[in-house]
Amino acid sequence: MTATLLHGATVVTVDRERRIIDDGAVLIDGGLISAVGAGHALLAVTDPSVRRIDCRGKLVIPGLVDAHGHAGHSLIKTLGCDSPTFWMRTVTPAYFHATTPEYWYHDGLVSALERVRAGVTCGVSVMGSRPRSDDPEISLAHARAYREVGLRDVVCVGPAGLPLPHAVTQWSGGVPRRREVGFDELLSGAESVIETVNGYEGDLTSVFLTPFTIVPSVDPSHPSRPDVATHLTDDDRYQARRVREAAERWGVRIHSDAFGGMVRLAAKDREHALLGPDVHLQHCTGLSAEEVAILAETGTSVGHAPGGRAPVPQMLQAGITVAITTDGSSPRRPFDLLQAARAAQAANQLLADDPYLLPPGRLLEMITIDAAAVLGMADVLGSIEVGKRADLAILDMRKPHLVPNWMPVHRLVYEATGADVHTVIVGGTVVMEDRVVCGVDEAAALDEGDRHARLLVERAGLAHHLTDPGWRSNRREFDEPIEVTVP
Repeated sequence: MTATLLHGATVVTVDRERRIIDDGAVLIDGGLISAVGAGHALLAVTDPSVRRIDCRGKLVIPGLVDAHGHAGHSLIKTLGCDSPTFWMRTVTPAYFHATTPEYWYHDGLVSALERVRAGVTCGVSVMGSRPRSDDPEISLAHARAYREVGLRDVVCVGPAGLPLPHAVTQWSGGVPRRREVGFDELLSGAESVIETVNGYEGDLTSVFLTPFTIVPSVDPSHPSRPDVATHLTDDDRYQARRVREAAERWGVRIHSDAFGGMVRLAAKDREHALLGPDVHLQHCTGLSAEEVAILAETGTSVGHAPGGRAPVPQMLQAGITVAITTDGSSPRRPFDLLQAARAAQAANQLLADDPYLLPPGRLLEMITIDAAAVLGMADVLGSIEVGKRADLAILDMRKPHLVPNWMPVHRLVYEATGADVHTVIVGGTVVMEDRVVCGVDEAAALDEGDRHARLLVERAGLAHHLTDPGWRSNRREFDEPIEVTVP
């Protein structure tokens, strides 16, 4: 691997001292960061044979880390997006009954392309809306796509929640085969993914064990009041025990959704609760003060996507590590972490009537070093420090909306978008340069992605919703539910 020197840039390190180096340089060797400092000093001591990239007018930051997103979503955007209820009734059956491994591969290409173009170098990919683990080929196809683009990918699979058994459909030669799978088969499928995909072709691919929620017996998408979330069921305890045993057996981390009421219930299972320093939970809307304290005491981390009333200030004050995530890319949100950070800031400031919450430096931490910590990867990712993986994003700051050249963190967080990312480096390899993704025919990938999206719509019986006229009115009557045709 050829050594590379980035020089002439403003380097925002997010290191322990939170250094910002004007006219800075970063030396990359063997896939790792080997030096960070003043540009003139590193230019003077670096071997002239080292590849040099002139970054004048550019900002070098740690590669962004998206600690929660979804596979499958990139080729189903906007279907059912006008109603959260319709959305879940659309995508979940479609994922379980109308997809093929080819769909997941082409969705993975589109997903990885969008992420890399937004400066994301490591992203979590939950396999579907409810994680689909019955067919390991699905996860392998997705992982292969991310590997071709060159991004770090955390594949998340696990039991898909209640009720059980869960109906699934596999397609072979255009012919559907429907069957039902129980908890044991879903967990076995997830373990097969861990065995096959974890560490796929090097350290770019990881697998986390991901049950749909940490307490399956209560509402899986909304907070539950204390008079509803009253006790753990046998199914709740069985899932926690089996997931804990599998995670320990394979040495993997745990990721799951959680909402108000679940954390308090989960903590009742003192032996197997899906809480702790090896767990990060997404959403966490509607948490009580007691539940915030439980997360802090157990060392559980949280991913927060804009759009829900999670007690982010209270969690931060309690010492909980919180990452801002995209939860993308559907039904109507991009894989752009810079936009997600601004949206999270605006929402929390509005809810608390406090314009000082989540200042720009904190927001940047929540999509870099804190997000890496949430994934258990802060020792190798999330900041520009010697010895860490050379995962970097370079932004072109010589644009009208990013001038004048001062206050770089403010300009980055308040003004920049993923479209300003110029070059992306992952593990010392340039995967995008001057907004051209290396090694992938992007036009062909997008064409094939569009084709497979339409094949999915045909298999799911959703074609008539592509011409839905509902956008024309400020009000809409939802008389006819969206239904997926199950083979």
